[in-house]
Amino acid sequence: MRVYGVELPSRLLLGTALYPSPAIMTEAIRASGAAVVTVSLRRESGAGEQGAGAGQRFWDLVRDLGLRVLPNTAGCHSVKEAVLTAQMAREVFGTPWIKLEVTGDDDTLQPDVFALVEAARILTADGFQVFPYTTEDLVVAGRLLDAGCEVLMPWGAPIGSGRGLNNPYALRSMRAHFPNVPLVVDAGIGLPSHAAAAMELGYDAVLLNTAVAKAGDPVAMAGAMRRAVEAGRMAYEADPMEARDMAAPSTPVFGTAAFA
Repeated sequence: MRVYGVELPSRLLLGTALYPSPAIMTEAIRASGAAVVTVSLRRESGAGEQGAGAGQRFWDLVRDLGLRVLPNTAGCHSVKEAVLTAQMAREVFGTPWIKLEVTGDDDTLQPDVFALVEAARILTADGFQVFPYTTEDLVVAGRLLDAGCEVLMPWGAPIGSGRGLNNPYALRSMRAHFPNVPLVVDAGIGLPSHAAAAMELGYDAVLLNTAVAKAGDPVAMAGAMRRAVEAGRMAYEADPMEARDMAAPSTPVFGTAAFA
């Protein structure tokens, strides 16, 4: 997978929130084989529940993994807030990459696509390389590309829901409509089968967090997700058979024995 001129050795991107402990987070990230981890500026910079300095210790852990960091603007509800958070994240993490999130609905955490496009345009002009968390709407996708984004990250389902791919038709349409744009299914993945299904549609990568972090065994689930993403990509590249409405015999019937 190549995005913003960078070739990534893994098609699984993993979040760093909600794990039972930093040690389990570290083991899960390693088991996933992910080359990119997402981080929240609020998580890194705040004192957190572990007391003063917890943010710095967390950042030290992530940095020691030697992976690319993708800061996000999670929790932002306006263009101004998202842009400011992105600018602060660039200073803290030293990267032009930003996962742009602008929440429009607090129940579903659905992106505010109007604010998203405006914020993407401002950040791109400021030198950011934007990874927009968006819906599967084709018109919005086109506007984001016009704003300077070189990758699109449509949701599979609401964040943390574990529902999988709510609208495979729309996701398939987006893949067909933008054949040369890196596409990442972001949010809603709950099972390895969901990740494999996204990759079988031809998506370039999957970004997930809760499915691994909240599993009974996050490390084992991270390994399962890694294999599912790899299997889904291999299946897509193998040019799978088309689905049929009727049965088709796999064993030839010509020449079979006839009984009087």
